[in-house]
Amino acid sequence: QVQLVESGGGLVQPGGSLRLSCAASGFTLDYHAIGWFRQAPGKEREGVSCISSSDGSTYYYADSVKGRFTISRDNAKKMVYLQMNNQKPEDTAVYYCAAEPQIAGCSSWARGYTYWGQGSQVTVSS
Repeated sequence: QVQLVESGGGLVQPGGSLRLSCAASGFTLDYHAIGWFRQAPGKEREGVSCISSSDGSTYYYADSVKGRFTISRDNAKKMVYLQMNNQKPEDTAVYYCAAEPQIAGCSSWARGYTYWGQGSQVTVSS
């Protein structure tokens, strides 16, 4: 069955770095666009980044993370990553990866994705 499992979350000080990983199983990652989303307490889920299927030539970053976060994928390993640098307290949230069978492009909207992971907590605090 389709499964996405996030890992790599935790507590980090402001200015620090974390790398989230999303392990995919039960489907061919090559043909799926992948999105990273986050949800802070009392807030709506927001799109952080996404990357298109296959060669990952199309991607998106929310303005709040541009220049600090980098999305990447390794289809052979069935893994997607979100490198988060220079983290800020406002990055604190549960982070989710999501997948959608899609030939081209990727969506920054949660409703554009069918498959979701269980989430990984990221806390940025001194």
